[in-house]
Amino acid sequence: MAKSRLKLNVTMSKPKDYMTWFLALLIMAGLVGSFCAVFLWSLEKATELRFFHPALLYGLPFIGAAIGYLYAKIGGASEKGNNLLIEEIDDPQNRVPLRMAPLVFIGTVTSHLCGASVGREGTALQLGGATASFLARLFKFNSKTTRLYLIASLAAGFGAVFGTPIAGAVFALEVLAIGNIEYGALFPALIASVTADWVCQKWGIQHTVYHVVFGNIAQREGGYFSVNAILLVKICLASVAFGLASRLFSQALHYVTPIFKKLFPKSWMRPFMGGIATILLVWLFQTRDYLGLGIIAPELHGASLVSFFTDHYYGWAWLLKILFTVTALGAGFKGGEVTPLFFIGAALGNSLAIYLGVPTELLAAVGFIAVFGAASNTPLACTIMGVELFGSAGLIYYALGCSIAYLVSGHKGIYTSQSVKMPKAFL
Repeated sequence: MAKSRLKLNVTMSKPKDYMTWFLALLIMAGLVGSFCAVFLWSLEKATELRFFHPALLYGLPFIGAAIGYLYAKIGGASEKGNNLLIEEIDDPQNRVPLRMAPLVFIGTVTSHLCGASVGREGTALQLGGATASFLARLFKFNSKTTRLYLIASLAAGFGAVFGTPIAGAVFALEVLAIGNIEYGALFPALIASVTADWVCQKWGIQHTVYHVVFGNIAQREGGYFSVNAILLVKICLASVAFGLASRLFSQALHYVTPIFKKLFPKSWMRPFMGGIATILLVWLFQTRDYLGLGIIAPELHGASLVSFFTDHYYGWAWLLKILFTVTALGAGFKGGEVTPLFFIGAALGNSLAIYLGVPTELLAAVGFIAVFGAASNTPLACTIMGVELFGSAGLIYYALGCSIAYLVSGHKGIYTSQSVKMPKAFL
């Protein structure tokens, strides 16, 4: 056994093997970037169709039933979604099935077509993970190399789908365990994320631009960073609320999911009933603003990610989005939690800004990244995301918001397979 292990280490140290590994990394990143481009284009078209044909909402229960049936019949371990990827990275002897990629792609696009309140990052990460796992077997990588390769695939998927390559690389290192960052995978994660994002953009994909004008004018002293003590205190108070909102979302999701499973043992029945519940919520609140991604609203000045950065006030939009999203994800619809968490955070920031006397676009930006950072336990990645999306002028506020929300949110986030390497301070 010792001889074979020594032979493996020596073999992997040859320049030829490093070149093969690097080539495989570029191939994987290019494929993931292309898949994400097709996926984002498909989501855009699905959303446009839903806006033009509102009656598609009434197909949601049947689409949900079809998705549930497909996963039950051929999905296998794919049902675990992002948690399966984390488990695979922890133990590369398990395998991510290649069929996860088409299943989650079809499931997510059709869910958005009919209005399920789900995200998109889950699909991007699973497309990347399934592709990387297949290529790792094709190139016959050992378990250590496969592990690095899978981490890089998470970075590629995240960086490409959101247009945030640096945050994507750090997210892949930070998401695996609370209190631990996989710095050994930094280089492949960064290469994969930057490459995938570049390829995705070369296909003509344009990401949403959020207008944050606060602090984007250089100070007379020549620096771009300035700290207002009163504003800092207000951001701290708002960040506690962001952490609590994240905690509410995660706990509600963990509570509702088993209820659906208990009440409806048949896997196809859960999303069918979730679709009916979503229709009832639309009737009850007389709005379609909380369907789908929520980046833009079907009506002018409706609640949406883009509108939260304006002076319009949206009150309880954040709570309604939690209700719609927990219903859809708890019932088994596919897509992920991240974009709904962006919506929840930005909406909460918008609603708090008027009471705290904070510029609306600044607090919406902090909420945007802080709620997701707390729910995924990735505050560093989300701080960097804030810079990539909104500019560097608010960096101090982004970092503070993500840190406080992370501390307040507790250890149970949206990814149940995360291990706790180091408990959060003060908890």
